[in-house]
Amino acid sequence: MSKKQEKASAYWKENLRYLFILLSIWFVVSYGAGILFKNTLDLIKIGGFKLGFWFAQQGSIYVFVILIFVYVRLMNKLDKKYGYDD
Repeated sequence: MSKKQEKASAYWKENLRYLFILLSIWFVVSYGAGILFKNTLDLIKIGGFKLGFWFAQQGSIYVFVILIFVYVRLMNKLDKKYGYDD
């Protein structure tokens, strides 16, 4: 395998690792906080609304948007690390 192919393979492997981690976070927040832990989170109120309801309605969307920005930042660093930032 050539050096260029090894670099591309390592880049893709690290990219997939980032994707898995970020999507796992989103899954835990959207499914876990909105469905599995809803009753426990409902004991806490934000702005008069139960926290479980808030996560189910809006929290997971906010987290997803934040994760998009995190992914962009991670990919910019990854591009620089492997020399794809021209």
